[in-house]
Amino acid sequence: MEQARLHTGCINCILDRQLNNFDSDTPEEKRREYMQALLRILSEASAEESGPVIAERIHKLQKEMFGREADFSKIKHTYNQMMLNKEDEVQREIAASADPLKRAIQYAMTGNYIDFGALDGVEDEKLEELLKRSTQNPVDAKEYANLKKDLAEASKLVYLTDNCGEIVLDKILIGQLMQQYPQIDITVIVRGKPALNDATLEDAEEAGLSEVVTVIGNGSGITGTWLPEISAEAREKIEEADLILSKGQGNFETLQGCGKNIYYMFLCKCKLFVERFQMEQFEGVLANELRCQDRSDQEKIG
Repeated sequence: MEQARLHTGCINCILDRQLNNFDSDTPEEKRREYMQALLRILSEASAEESGPVIAERIHKLQKEMFGREADFSKIKHTYNQMMLNKEDEVQREIAASADPLKRAIQYAMTGNYIDFGALDGVEDEKLEELLKRSTQNPVDAKEYANLKKDLAEASKLVYLTDNCGEIVLDKILIGQLMQQYPQIDITVIVRGKPALNDATLEDAEEAGLSEVVTVIGNGSGITGTWLPEISAEAREKIEEADLILSKGQGNFETLQGCGKNIYYMFLCKCKLFVERFQMEQFEGVLANELRCQDRSDQEKIG
């Protein structure tokens, strides 16, 4: 049985965001053609595909029909620099904490707020508020213990990034991993092509991440990690890894059900995730792929 990743909530969200996504002066015939093509994309999507996979097809449609391709380069630079300016302060707080690894995870989760795909907009004041109270971000005690056990036994780890700005906090967390688990060979995988404000190789370089760890692109412009469409190099790294740390909702949406030893880290931003994980909006999640699947199976049986 194929893994159902495309939820009705995602379809509704895509429709709300994209159905009338054309300029006000677009001729009626062109509007109708676009809307029919959009609905066709959604109707032909398979259940095993996810929101990020479908969204990428819609972005291609918009480019073909309207020549539209959103440029997030200025936004990405702004948030990369914003978080780089906070890096020393964050590093000092983490170093002074009772559990630096846990504190770094809380910060990395919080950085997942910088998401122009899942949110209508990113508010700087809200980001500041979330960073200030990031210590309140819940880190599931059992999963954290499982993660530390897996880290102690791992030799190869893949870290899947999500957004710009956030990648600076990922760098800090990776630094903690390298310090506490020096036996692990870490590879970071970013998006292979521009995808909204998701981090690419250029962002990894700007954030200084490429200076401390191996970073590769995944060859894809999907806002997630859709295994059928990533590069052979990225797929090989993922297959060889003992352990995968995956940031963001998009990576969860595209990878859920794959059966690999993945620890997902993100903020619950949209209604679907808030309901699925029974958490407040903007609370953090640390969840393991294998145990997520166990819970889903139990829910189906129940």
